[in-house]
Amino acid sequence: MNKRVLVKFSGEALAGDDGYGIDTKILDYIANEIKELVDNNIEVGIVIGGGNIVRGVTAAADGIIKRTSGDYMGMLATVVNGIAMQEALEHIGISARLQTAIKMEQIAESFIVRRAKRHLEKGRVVIFSAGTGNPFFTTDTAATLRASEIEATMLIKATKVDGVYDKDPAKYSDAVKLDKITYDEALKDHIKVMDDTAIALAKDNGLPIVVANMNTKGNLFKIVNGDFSQCSVVN
Repeated sequence: MNKRVLVKFSGEALAGDDGYGIDTKILDYIANEIKELVDNNIEVGIVIGGGNIVRGVTAAADGIIKRTSGDYMGMLATVVNGIAMQEALEHIGISARLQTAIKMEQIAESFIVRRAKRHLEKGRVVIFSAGTGNPFFTTDTAATLRASEIEATMLIKATKVDGVYDKDPAKYSDAVKLDKITYDEALKDHIKVMDDTAIALAKDNGLPIVVANMNTKGNLFKIVNGDFSQCSVVN
């Protein structure tokens, strides 16, 4: 049993079929998946991207918005999602705290690793928003950084596919699922598990990355109990 984990969700995952904004039904579904972990004494940290609202790279694509400004816009988008996630968890009786890498006292606590650990020890879910607080770093990197800082036993990347494939399964019928892959293989072959900075950081800290389908009910609980049959593991 893994006692402390960090789960990374993409912002796009919250958007539902519309492709943008926040679908409250998906929000409620995720909250209940997290509740199953908390009810079984698993300490949970969460990082959510902001792609359902704005992505820094996309915002800066035509040169009108600078990349740094676009990335800060993306960080603020993750705070919006973090607030929504906190509300969804509290709505079903789960105590949650939102911490941000950029100070905004009226909305959330500033990120302090000791405080985050204390919240986790008390059974509170901690949502980490605003990325690393710096432009040019993705929320994948932020998730790996926060997971390392809170000493999580694994980082679960909750996606819309059931693991890592040698090529895009949506485009190629002969795509092969890779149940296990090393950090070096992921870096060398540029397999899109997470960005290279995140994988390198996970390697340096010996942090396993588990790629799993967030839409498979109960999958998160199976993973923390050591059932990796419906996911891929990078370590």
